[in-house]
Amino acid sequence: MRFLPLASFLLATACVPLGTPITDPNAGRAGTQKPPEYYADKTLKYQDYAYSPDVRSVQCYVATGQPNEVLQPPIVPLGQSGAITLEFDVLGEQSQRFTAKLIHCDVDWQPSILTDMQFLNEINEFLITDYRVGTGTKTPYFHYRLRAPQVKISGNYLLVVQNQGGAPVVSRRLLVYENQVSVGLKPGIVIGGKERFTMQQLDFSVGYGAVELVNPAVEVKVVLRQNFRWDNAKYNLRPTFVRDADRRLEYQYFNFENAFPGLSEYRFFDTRSVQSVGIGVLHVNPQARPVTTAELLPETSRALTAYNQYVDANGQRVFESREYGNGATNADYFDVTFQLKSDQPAPGPVYAFGAFSDWQLKDEYKLTYDEAKQLYSGHALLKQGYYNYDFAVGGTRGANETYFEGSHYETENQYDLLVYYRPPGTRADLLIGYQMVDMNSRQ
Repeated sequence: MRFLPLASFLLATACVPLGTPITDPNAGRAGTQKPPEYYADKTLKYQDYAYSPDVRSVQCYVATGQPNEVLQPPIVPLGQSGAITLEFDVLGEQSQRFTAKLIHCDVDWQPSILTDMQFLNEINEFLITDYRVGTGTKTPYFHYRLRAPQVKISGNYLLVVQNQGGAPVVSRRLLVYENQVSVGLKPGIVIGGKERFTMQQLDFSVGYGAVELVNPAVEVKVVLRQNFRWDNAKYNLRPTFVRDADRRLEYQYFNFENAFPGLSEYRFFDTRSVQSVGIGVLHVNPQARPVTTAELLPETSRALTAYNQYVDANGQRVFESREYGNGATNADYFDVTFQLKSDQPAPGPVYAFGAFSDWQLKDEYKLTYDEAKQLYSGHALLKQGYYNYDFAVGGTRGANETYFEGSHYETENQYDLLVYYRPPGTRADLLIGYQMVDMNSRQ
């Protein structure tokens, strides 16, 4: 798998004096408001989720020892699950005792009926002993780190962190695959009218010549994702052709079942410095209490603009402090103000959206509309770093990113295909094939 080098998109900082500074730095600030009601629900959710407003800056990645390792999604070949690393902060001045466990899931992310010893060689309870206190920060927090255990079979896993009372604190999806089948995934050409300028199509096939699959046309299940996201993944894709002689499944569609909106390159901002204004930032107030405030430059809709090429991080973020280094424990928390100019209200609630929101429309990142100023704005408590994001409109079909961001076939995105199969007489969906491909790669 290839990923963008970290240095390629973390080079520039700039000071652009536009917009209106915040006059009351503490009015309605993040961290001073009542937490959203959904945090009261401690029911385990089989998805990437944080169960407390004190849990922040969750990252789950494959530790490679390289500078850009935090951009590696938690996907590994069988035998390398121990490289998957989970990190998160818990706000507060007192450390807590946390344990973690793995839950094996089926293709639909529901718990399987396997016992722990069928996918683990050890007791399924792991005490988190690697934790450190945030140093020299206004916002007190402890930073926790955990390596996932080795597993014996491929498939979907949910890594769950629990407190002493057994309530979930953080959950993250992990993928462990094996190459039993050959996966052919490549960029395709959208067949259609105006969609060929806005959509990106992925053509793919699954070759099973090296393995005996019973009824592969029905039993093989595939999931197609854009930028490793689950919220807009394509499920229930059935093969359109079964080449028995070639032992290959082909997936060829004509109604955009295998196409995604290309969107635009992600917006970005840099809050790694307290002493200078980073790119995308209008104003930083290090004297603000209780936390430093950062007001982002007012953004505008890109729905009707031409494509603008630049290197982004596909919605991800990296934590860092320019003054002190080591973003894990030296980066402070900023109260960040998002701003979006709009002549009229959108047809639904508007959110700041990206990996920092777990690709979910969360109340913490919901913006309010000021009709007099024709401006959406909202606050969020975010750790110092470099962030990608966009603006999404909420609706019955989930996040609508095209309303403010537009969509272009030229946009650089990453796609991956997951191939699952449950052998007859077994009780587990195995992840028997995996491939990732770049669309419009800049390499």
